[in-house]
Amino acid sequence: MSRKLLFSLAIVATIINGCSDETTVFQDDLQEDVVVENNEAKLEGSISYNKSGVLDIFEEEALSNKLYRTSKDRPAGDFPLTLVAQVNSPTYQGRDNLTASHVYVEGNYAYVSYNTAGEDYFGALDIINISNPFSPRLTSRLFYLNADINAIYYENGYVYAVGGVDAETSVTATSNSFVAKLSAVNGRFDLGSGIKYGFQQGYNANDVFIEQGKVHVTSGKEGSLTVYNQTDLSIENELPFADLRSLSYNNGNIAVLDAGKGVSVLGPNYEIMKEIPIGTDLGNSTKRIIDFSGDRIIVSEAAKGAGVYSYSSGSLLEYIPILINPDGVDQADVVTNAVAANDGILLMANGGAGLCLSEEGDISATPVGVIELEGSINYVASKGDYIFAASGLEGLQIIKLNRPSASLETACENTPRYSGSANLNISQGQQAAYSGSKRFNNFTVSGELLLCGSWTVRQTVTIKNNASLAISGTMVIARNNRRRNLVVNQDAKLTIEGDVTIYGDLVLDNGSTLEFLGTDSKINIFGRVIRNGNVTITGEFEDIRNKF
Repeated sequence: MSRKLLFSLAIVATIINGCSDETTVFQDDLQEDVVVENNEAKLEGSISYNKSGVLDIFEEEALSNKLYRTSKDRPAGDFPLTLVAQVNSPTYQGRDNLTASHVYVEGNYAYVSYNTAGEDYFGALDIINISNPFSPRLTSRLFYLNADINAIYYENGYVYAVGGVDAETSVTATSNSFVAKLSAVNGRFDLGSGIKYGFQQGYNANDVFIEQGKVHVTSGKEGSLTVYNQTDLSIENELPFADLRSLSYNNGNIAVLDAGKGVSVLGPNYEIMKEIPIGTDLGNSTKRIIDFSGDRIIVSEAAKGAGVYSYSSGSLLEYIPILINPDGVDQADVVTNAVAANDGILLMANGGAGLCLSEEGDISATPVGVIELEGSINYVASKGDYIFAASGLEGLQIIKLNRPSASLETACENTPRYSGSANLNISQGQQAAYSGSKRFNNFTVSGELLLCGSWTVRQTVTIKNNASLAISGTMVIARNNRRRNLVVNQDAKLTIEGDVTIYGDLVLDNGSTLEFLGTDSKINIFGRVIRNGNVTITGEFEDIRNKF
């Protein structure tokens, strides 16, 4: 996160005292420092599928026992996650040090902000179309050549970006902390009507939230929670705080995290209703995310992990620790930078210790493990069926939870839940049917098997001679950088009613049958379709990558 401390204290005090009470709105004045990327080839080339595919979760026992991961006794894991794609961090004329700082998801789009560590000011904004879960598209990109962008929000056709600008070199900025309002229509920035700006006290604006026509912005050390009118960015209210790091909204109340003090919960008129003391050292000039989950407030508390507090009582419920301490990683980078809650799961961006997933219970959260991702995880957001993890040089990683839909859950409710081994083997003559949502390692069918739900498989899926596999729901096989095949042996049958993705080849041996049911089935093959003799293919289906 940004650590810019441009002014001496005397200069900062002069600017704050001179401008804090004024309404300062600029339109178009800073556009010479804004560049929109219009090259479609560059936008398309920023999406990478090199490491897409099945993600394992290194569970607590596996983290301490390397043999456990491939053990025959290992049970199939929950949370069948897949890496959909990565978005490479923006580069501009040789400047390649941008890292993702925030993600906001609304409808079919993910809005991403980027900033730069160190003394330079350099930022960017991305808009990513995620309407097609097989193929996200970067639809628009914008560079700020003299500003960091630390957080982003979208509402009703406008992107609201907050960050830090070098006020010493800007002819219009009255303070380092700013909020910008940019038009964005159908996934594209439109600067034809200009950009509106508002400025406030503080070293660096770091978080933003909009509610009932008001834009709320926090601005770090010696800063404030400033409330702007959403239409023209005029200042309506300004509440000074010592060192705000982030904010969150829940049922009409705003919670702000003040480093060295804790969480303050503000009412509708911005009166302090409750304070939750937190003495954890959150580090200097680093953003730390807070999030609501029911009656809980979850705070990213650096080296301590995630602190979980009761919203109603203010008491500490538990600390969720950082699961691993990797070799060769600077201890200062093993910290919880951000947290995100999403319908029963809690995600912790733990820097060099990776992205941790926990399952929320009625009383406490149970750590599941560390998701198989590369890079130092600096930020995480989650909404709907997606996780967005910002990981330094690895860029923005788009992860799909692959949760079964409500209709699929209903269709599967009379089928027994699978609770067996991660190495599935259906013997010759055996008939089995299972529902659920699991991660498999090895997968061999010599008898008859029906799977209803959502599944991932790390290795090759093999349907032996005269055997059959019916998939109702979704299945993803292997990874693009570790390809494995789906093999249908002689006189065997594969039936699909749903979506199947293969990071490898689909091999159809002589006499085999591939059957699609319904009208909405899809198959997404990154390798080839290999026909070894006469095969039968029936039914309607969408061939995502035109491999048939």
